[in-house]
Amino acid sequence: MTHNTILSVILLVGFAFSTADAQTASSEKRPHIIFVMADDMGWGQTGYRNHPVLKTPNLDLMAANGLRFERFYAGCCVCSPTRASVLTGRTPDRAGVLTHGYALRHQEKTIAQALKDAGYVTGHFGKWHLNGLRGPGAPILAEDTYGPGHFGFDEWLSVTNFFDIDPLMSRQGKFEQMTGDSSEVAMAEAIKFLEKHKDGDKPMFAVVWFGTPHGPFKALDDDKVPFGNLKADSENHYGELVAMDRSIGTLRSALREMKIADDTLFVFCSDNGGLPRIEPDTVGGLRGNKGNLYEGGLRVPAIIEWPSMIQPRISSYPACTMDLFPTVADVLGLSEEVFVKPLDGVSLKPLLSDDIGTREQPIGFRFRKQSAWVDNDWKLVTTDKGQAKKWELYNLKDDPHEEKNLAQAEPKQFEKLKAAYLAWDDAVESSFAGKDYAAGKLTEPDPEPHFWTTDPRYEKYLPEWEDRWEFKSYIQRAKKQQK
Repeated sequence: MTHNTILSVILLVGFAFSTADAQTASSEKRPHIIFVMADDMGWGQTGYRNHPVLKTPNLDLMAANGLRFERFYAGCCVCSPTRASVLTGRTPDRAGVLTHGYALRHQEKTIAQALKDAGYVTGHFGKWHLNGLRGPGAPILAEDTYGPGHFGFDEWLSVTNFFDIDPLMSRQGKFEQMTGDSSEVAMAEAIKFLEKHKDGDKPMFAVVWFGTPHGPFKALDDDKVPFGNLKADSENHYGELVAMDRSIGTLRSALREMKIADDTLFVFCSDNGGLPRIEPDTVGGLRGNKGNLYEGGLRVPAIIEWPSMIQPRISSYPACTMDLFPTVADVLGLSEEVFVKPLDGVSLKPLLSDDIGTREQPIGFRFRKQSAWVDNDWKLVTTDKGQAKKWELYNLKDDPHEEKNLAQAEPKQFEKLKAAYLAWDDAVESSFAGKDYAAGKLTEPDPEPHFWTTDPRYEKYLPEWEDRWEFKSYIQRAKKQQK
């Protein structure tokens, strides 16, 4: 072997070791990632926002130690669309998830798939609601091709929709009867997942989607005690939030006991604005509630905690659930190939370390005949986009309660925002038609949303489940419709 050959071999070996060392160092820096989401929790329902009756000591601690958002928006004013926006980084209509109970398209690319491909172990726990099924949360079937396992989750204990005390759930297709408050059940399973994998060679991605405080409202007796002077629905609603907050505290303690808290990017938010007819108010005085595109229907509590990276503070930067996937991809340096484009979210990575200026990409919303367009302090909204006179313009900085319509007083601003919205709306229509996908079209039709009580795959379980309190009325209704 010549001197030059020997030198070449040495250099190659050295390069290989340095590359391996770099990859190891890189993998060691990759954070664990946890997304936790409430179901129907309003912007005003936290202790740190001085709610008049609800105490949330654990969310308050998380907020005090993390990045607390004052203007964080759900991807839609109802649940399934927002969940699609979390997974894809795209406005939910692009992915075919128009309202609750719609299925996420197989042609979409999800954050779970991206992280799995990047070497993460992934888990989903709790509410799914992206498989085209409506009705209370039932166990997801093993043969359901729209379940969590088909969108990048290695392990899952999940149900189709909202779930309450003592839920019947599905662990990768195998049914399991659980005991206790639904939030604590889901969180306990997520913590088991983290404990199982914390000493492995893969970082962890866990998604915990609660069924709280979605109706029907059913809290543990002890959790209702502080609200005994309220009507039954409100008493149980707030009792559920007490247990949910306690589960947040259980997770934060577990992360510290496992010594992984500093290296965990932990996101908490809600899936849409708060509910009407719950007292006291759920939305902190904002206009509107779940189901509409005023601030009360879209703005939600949100916190990101990452002790080794985030200096605790409060931010008024307008952010949204569509930003979560781009942020994680930016933190990890993932390729642009992990996304279906166009994206509607932006990376919040710069915001994790310092305050930043205005948002360059406005946030658009569509829901049935309603539309909204948030461009920093300005917001365009309509409750019927088929009616030209129904458009409204608000300055959220001066008018956070959306009381003064400035459409006529600010014609230039109004026309500017409306033109931008309409261009975006046209692009979303193109996406909905499948133009964004590699095939340039939809390769399979979108499943028709329906109640699982009328689904032939669930028919054999109905006699056994008919006496369950959370299923009974739905199964009886389905029987009547079949007569």
